[in-house]
Amino acid sequence: MADTVLRLENITMQFGGVVAVNDLSLHVDRGEIVALIGPNGAGKTTAFNCVTGVYEPTNGRVTLLGETIVENHPQGKMKTQYLGQDPDKFPHVVAHTPDVITQKGIARTFQNIRLFGALTVFENVLIAKHMRAKQNFLSATFRLNRAEEKRMREEAAALLAEQDLYQFKDEVASSLPYGLQRRLEIARALAAGPKLLLLDEPAAGMNPQETQELTDFIRKIRAEYGLTVFMIEHHMDLVMQISDRIYVLDFGKLIAKGTPQEVQNDPRVIEAYLGVADDAEN
Repeated sequence: MADTVLRLENITMQFGGVVAVNDLSLHVDRGEIVALIGPNGAGKTTAFNCVTGVYEPTNGRVTLLGETIVENHPQGKMKTQYLGQDPDKFPHVVAHTPDVITQKGIARTFQNIRLFGALTVFENVLIAKHMRAKQNFLSATFRLNRAEEKRMREEAAALLAEQDLYQFKDEVASSLPYGLQRRLEIARALAAGPKLLLLDEPAAGMNPQETQELTDFIRKIRAEYGLTVFMIEHHMDLVMQISDRIYVLDFGKLIAKGTPQEVQNDPRVIEAYLGVADDAEN
């Protein structure tokens, strides 16, 4: 039986009278590339936001390598582990905040690129390295962490070299071509040392050549880093080439799941999604 890295159990996310995600259950096993697809407004990014602590789901549970990182049940008190505080004092706080979830091993990219545009390529990656730094106020004040800082800088430079971005290390991130900005965003996510990488429409805005290069890049980083990848994507060529399994959402409900071939031939998927043109996520 494969090791399950990510599991969503009965996740529901409701905004007032709108149910954006409705009783979603899925799993992503170690080493897989799994895609979550569906038409605009299907709830894909909302599901990602529930996984990463951006939203507190109305109901359900998210586990990472068997550990509960998000849980809420409206009929009972939410289970929390909020920065070591007494959970009884924080009955409505999401199990872990996004920064803690990152430290536990989930890194993500966003539909709209969120680089630090005024910083260099190197500085963007170095910031991510600091997510796993062991320094504290005392060590920072008295500069006791110079060895760790040196190590992080060396690792950031090595990561850029591995991803063919080292030659741009002193360039301002916003000056890079669009395709390279996407790759830099993924490299920055890798710098956090994730066990699970979430990619939110990584090929958005790319031309066919850039999309194929991205497809090869994702395969490469899975092989080199032993990563598990969970992604949202509208480019069906990329999805069908690279995915081990696919889940399909429509109006927040799971309507299909299976291998690329199974999903591609599912009449419900064809009716809801595959017959329409690619668009950006809601």
